[in-house]
This record gives sequence, structure tokens and C-alpha cells, in this order.
Amino acid sequence: MNFALILFLLTAVTGAAWLVDKLVLEGRRRERARAAIANFDRQRAAVPATESAAAVAQREQVETAALREPSWVEYSKAFFPVLLIVFLLRSFLAEPFKIPSSSMRPTLEVGDFILVNKFVYGIRLPIIEMKIIPLGDPKRGDVVVFRYPINPTQDFIKRVIGVGGDVVEYRDKRLTVNGEPWPQRADGSYSYLEGLRFDTLERAFERTDIAAGAQEHTIGINPQAPPVYPPNVRNFPGRDNCDYNERGFKCRVPAGQYLMMGDNRDNSDDSRYWGFVPDDHIRGKAFFIWFNWDDIASLAFKRVGSGIR
Repeated sequence: MNFALILFLLTAVTGAAWLVDKLVLEGRRRERARAAIANFDRQRAAVPATESAAAVAQREQVETAALREPSWVEYSKAFFPVLLIVFLLRSFLAEPFKIPSSSMRPTLEVGDFILVNKFVYGIRLPIIEMKIIPLGDPKRGDVVVFRYPINPTQDFIKRVIGVGGDVVEYRDKRLTVNGEPWPQRADGSYSYLEGLRFDTLERAFERTDIAAGAQEHTIGINPQAPPVYPPNVRNFPGRDNCDYNERGFKCRVPAGQYLMMGDNRDNSDDSRYWGFVPDDHIRGKAFFIWFNWDDIASLAFKRVGSGIR
């Protein structure tokens, strides 16, 4: 379901209803009100009686009835400004997303509600997502929401590992970008429930290369899993830029595209298997966790209000 398109259509319909009422229908109601009051006054003039409070109230009722807006106009005028504000905020400032899978654990957990910065990489036209004002590009280490290249109607969230021109190597669970290793520092273990299965990973802090700011983020590693499952690798565009073997892979990222990987390295459907993400598929940068049911219910408040790095 394309929520952005539905929101746009609702905004357009309620806005059109408000505009038609403002330009056409409101004037007609005023004309009807004047005619109804004139008719009421003529009828009152034919009946000799002094002006009374009851007559004044009756006259006001006649005017109010003639000026009353149809229900569809009333609802449209009430909802249009709210829908417009929400549409503009979602399209140009920040859009909410819900994390549906475990591919970004331990950074992001299933059920996290996050906010995505929509303008940090440039202003894009709503619905069609075409960039009209470039403001920047995704950087190595950014957590990014993008349209899945295999099915652009579906949104994915991963971490940027390589940008256009980079040579990314993933061997024996270790990343090297342009010849510079991304160091890992052990940080105990991390356990979570996946359906009916209880998984335990080795947790580590991984640091990006110096060119990317040497920033740390958390990853999870299953020592028993291979770095990549070759049977799952598709024949994606740019596949000839990659070399796979039992120890991992090495890829040169095409210009204007990005190589993405999940922080849950051994439980992530990412660029290792379906290729690179074009720039026009980028939705925005994830930056804030604003809600999580489990966090609220347990009164832990460890995740709600946290930044994403």
C-alpha cells in the first residue's frame, strides 16, 4: 500500500472540495440566505405584530439554515489543513517508518518506530521521489531507508558500506573499504527471539574508515554462519564488478549507487545478494527512535528517544 499516494489523494480531494466551496458554493448559500430572509420579512410584514424576541430568533434560524454547509464540505474543511500539514511534513521533513525485521539488530529492533530525515540528501518531489534540489549524498556508515531494487514498492533499511567508486571487501566477517579495514571491538553477546527461535550473536563495535569519519556502530555476528551464501546471490546489474568465494566477496560500487549491508550481518538480505542501490531509490536517513511498544510496556525506556548511529 502506497501510503504517500493515498495521503496525497485525500489531501487533493479535501482541498478541491474546500476550494469549490470557497469559490462557488459559499456565494450561493449567501444568496439563498438573503432571499430566505427577504421572504421571511415579507411574511412578517403582512402580519401586524410588534417585533418580538421570538421573531428575531426565528429570523436567525432561517438565516442559519440557509447558510449551513453540507456535511462533505464541513468535513473537508476540517481535515484539509491537517492532511496538508502531515503530507508536507512526511514529504519534505521527516517520515515515520516501522522496523519489520531483525536485519539491523542490534542497532534497530523489530517494532521500533523510527523517523527518517527526508531532506538531508536533497529535496525530492513527493510520490515520484525525484530529486530536484541536491543537498548531499549518503555517506559510509549512514543508516538509510531506500526502495528495494528488486521491488521498488517495498522499503528497506540498511547501513551504507560503500558509495560510487569504492572497492568493498568482506572477508572472514571483516570489512575493508578502499584498502582500509573497518576495525571491530568485541562487546559481549546479544540475544533475541526470532519467531520461535532464540538467537545469540557476538556483539561488536565496528568503526568506519577515516574518510567516513571513523564513527562506531554496533553489529551482530554469528560465528557459525558463512560470510555469504553463494546460492542466494542473484544475477544483479553490476554483478560483473564483484567476486565471490567461500570467504566472502569483493565489489567495486558503480558510480551513483550504494552498497548496503544489515548490522545483523548473518541474518540480512542485502547488497551481497541483490546488488546495488541507485541514488534515485534513496528515501532518507534514519535518525531517531520515537516509539517501541515493548520498551513502553516494560517501562525500560532504553530505546524510545534514542538517536540512530
